[in-house]
Amino acid sequence: MTARRTTTLYRPVGPDELELIRRSGWKRFPPRLSDQPIFYPVVSVEYAEKIARDWNVKSHGAGFVTRFRVDSEYLSAFDVQLVGGRRFAEYWIPAERLDEFNENICGAIEVVAEFHAVDRAKDDG
Repeated sequence: MTARRTTTLYRPVGPDELELIRRSGWKRFPPRLSDQPIFYPVVSVEYAEKIARDWNVKSHGAGFVTRFRVDSEYLSAFDVQLVGGRRFAEYWIPAERLDEFNENICGAIEVVAEFHAVDRAKDDG
């Protein structure tokens, strides 16, 4: 039996999305909201940290970076999108394909970094 090749991706999330991931047994990302037509996992942990720290903390009081592996063959159906330079690379997964994407996650989704509003206050002070 051959092991599947995987690609490691990252996803910045707020506390509510993290809770839904936890409820899935750390196996699935929750469905997108009606105003969210795209699920966008990112290629680098640094980019995910920037989003979690700069956007999720501001909007939700906390931001988390998740790390997970996706079957590389499946992922090859999607192009990497550059949004403002090479450092900002992400995949655009249509919301209607998120269940299929979730089925191609290999292993558990894990939290690798977290940021909180109180941490930002310390940094600013």
